[in-house]
Amino acid sequence: MEATASWFSLEWFSPLVLESFEFQNSLFLYLLPLIPLFFILRWLISLRSSQKLPVAFPKTALKSNPLTWLRFVPFLLLALTLALLLFALARPQRTNEQVEQWSEGIDIVLVIDISESMRIQDFTPNRLEAAKDVARNFIAGRVQDRIGLVVFSGDAYSLSPLTTDYELLYDFIEQIDFDMIESRGTAIGSALAVATNRMRDADEGRTTEEKASKVMVLLSDGDNTAGNLDPITAAELAHAYAIKIYSIAIGKEGKVPFGKDFFGNTRYVENSLDETTLREIARIGEGEFYRVSNKQALQEVFDLIDTYEKAEIKETRYRDTTDFYHIYLTWGIAFFLIWLVLKSTFISNVLVD
Repeated sequence: MEATASWFSLEWFSPLVLESFEFQNSLFLYLLPLIPLFFILRWLISLRSSQKLPVAFPKTALKSNPLTWLRFVPFLLLALTLALLLFALARPQRTNEQVEQWSEGIDIVLVIDISESMRIQDFTPNRLEAAKDVARNFIAGRVQDRIGLVVFSGDAYSLSPLTTDYELLYDFIEQIDFDMIESRGTAIGSALAVATNRMRDADEGRTTEEKASKVMVLLSDGDNTAGNLDPITAAELAHAYAIKIYSIAIGKEGKVPFGKDFFGNTRYVENSLDETTLREIARIGEGEFYRVSNKQALQEVFDLIDTYEKAEIKETRYRDTTDFYHIYLTWGIAFFLIWLVLKSTFISNVLVD
């Protein structure tokens, strides 16, 4: 019910309205059951202390008359007056609380390898699909961070600019496929350079105070075999722009399952990984290097990075409190005035009241 409604509207006494209130002085509500007790005690006291005058009436004068019940109306009005005064003293009110959260945010670019070796099935169903699932979970845990996507194989491609539109990012991740880049190989250096350019462009027009922290998460399972830029040089370039780099080596070394042979049997291929280069990239980028051999370990690494790279979330609360005690106080005064008027009429028994 709106606060602007007329005070004399009976809707103020509806259960829905009464249940919507909070009470600043709720202790007064516990006094409401004492009101009928007060009248009972008052009646008992008057019964014992009042003088009795014997009067004889004929039986015809003792007939029941509905008008005799009117003498209880003043008692009822006084009881309502007391109840409304107690209700008003309890300070019924409604509080509208608004919470605003904001964060300075972090710029994060996920750099994902989509080379042919990511088809290897030591992860279920393969390395790339496992990486996509974990990336979705990682994005879902962020708040107000701008996230971008870079994919690479023989060349690097910026799939998504830095954005806080996480639904859009989910769509882009769903589209990631091995055929997005025609050239084969693993161009780690080119991928780092593309991600660095994305972050550098995002800082254009910002003051020093407005520039966000920048993080790059590189996920790859192969040696650097393509591209025109050395990975170490690319990492040093990223470090020059204050970009922290986490590198994740995904997959097992040695014989790993990769597709089926002519007879439908699991085919195994030899897999190698240049862990040294990925370690050096993380060192230069002042981040961490991780080696994972299954999806659960990959998820744990992303959870760990998620914990490390949390922006401070600030919160402001606005409380708008509206009091409604005056509505019930007005009703109480109205009933009290009616009670005073009735005290001077035939309804009241002046000998008793």
